[in-house]
Amino acid sequence: MIKKAVEDALNEQINAEFQSAYLYLSMSAYFQAAGLSGFANWMRIQYQEELAHATRFFDYVNERSGRVKLAPFSEVQVEFSGIVDVFETTLSHEQMVTDLINKLMDVSIQESDHATKSFLQWFVDEQVEEEANVGQILNNLTLIKGEGQGLLMMDREMQTRVFVNPFPAKA
Repeated sequence: MIKKAVEDALNEQINAEFQSAYLYLSMSAYFQAAGLSGFANWMRIQYQEELAHATRFFDYVNERSGRVKLAPFSEVQVEFSGIVDVFETTLSHEQMVTDLINKLMDVSIQESDHATKSFLQWFVDEQVEEEANVGQILNNLTLIKGEGQGLLMMDREMQTRVFVNPFPAKA
């Protein structure tokens, strides 16, 4: 059985992951409207990853005989001042998610919930990768000032990203 403090923190994370998915889907729509289908694809994959994360947290709470409590979505940003702004927002958002995961890890340690601590380690490592990936894209966009042929080359590269579910269904 899961302790209430851990269950509450996991429920906050479930809702944060769904909110993240919603934000990235909004960013995908922004890029699609701007004619940047590669960047739209990249954000659509981010959306799918966040849904997978939320679902994994959801399933974990249920596996531990906890109770999942979903909350309504908050309104997300739909307008941006340009492509660099989108990725600055994305990096800031990923840093916030990292903070949430770290706080969740702190709760699991405080509650001596070793199963949750073990479960969370994948997400701790994932956030390092997420921040690094977004940081690299932002660095590249800054170098090309978010425009010109460099932007078109990046858009083509972003089109190649595909979703790979990190949590395949159990047989």
